[in-house]
Amino acid sequence: LKKSIQLSLFRKIHLHFLDVIDPRTLFVSEKRLQECVDLIDQYKDGTLPPGVTDAQLWKAQKIKQAIIHPDTGEKIFMPFRMSGTVVGLLLPNQTLLSTVFWQWLNQSHNACVNYCNRNASQPAPVSKFIRGYIGAVTSAVSIAVGLNVLIQRASRFSPTTRLLVQRFIPFPAVGEFRKTNTARRRRKGLIRFHNEEAFVTRLKLISHTLF
Repeated sequence: LKKSIQLSLFRKIHLHFLDVIDPRTLFVSEKRLQECVDLIDQYKDGTLPPGVTDAQLWKAQKIKQAIIHPDTGEKIFMPFRMSGTVVGLLLPNQTLLSTVFWQWLNQSHNACVNYCNRNASQPAPVSKFIRGYIGAVTSAVSIAVGLNVLIQRASRFSPTTRLLVQRFIPFPAVGEFRKTNTARRRRKGLIRFHNEEAFVTRLKLISHTLF
C-alpha cells in the first residue's frame, strides 16, 4: 500500500511538472494572456462572471504562471520561460571544441532560465549570478570534456559502446551545473532556513525546561 501511494504521488508530481513545461504556452497570444490575467483577477476580487468553470480557471492560472513572473508581474522573455526548456545535446562524434561549445551554449541558456525565473522578492546582486554562472559552466564543461577523454581512451569499450556512452555524457555535466548553480543561488536562503530552524529548536528546549 505504501509503495502504491508513493508511485501515485510520484505520478502526480511528474504530471504537474510536465504541465509546467508545456511548450504550448510559448505561443499564447497577447490577447489570450490578458484574458487569463483578467479572469484570475476577477476570481480574486470575487467578481467572476457566471458560467466560468473550474477548468477554465485552472487553464487561465496555468497560462499566467507560465508567462508572468510572480514577483515582478512582468512577462518572462519567451526562450527563458520554464516551458522553453529544451532537451538535447545527445550529439554523436563530438570533437573537443564542439563539446565545449554545446555545453557552454546549453548552460548559458539554463543560467538565463534560472535568472529570469528567480525569486525576485529577495533582491540579489547581479555579481552573485555571474559567479554562479562561471563556476557552474566551468564544472559542467570540465566534466563533459574529462569524461569524453576517458571514454576515448578506454580500450575495453567497443566502438559502438563508446559511441553510445558518449551520447549520455551531457547528463552528468548538466546535473553538475544544476547542483553548483542551485547551491550558489540558494545558499543564503538555506543558511537562513537552517538558522531559523535552530532558533525554533532552542525555543522548544527552553519552553520544555521552564514548563
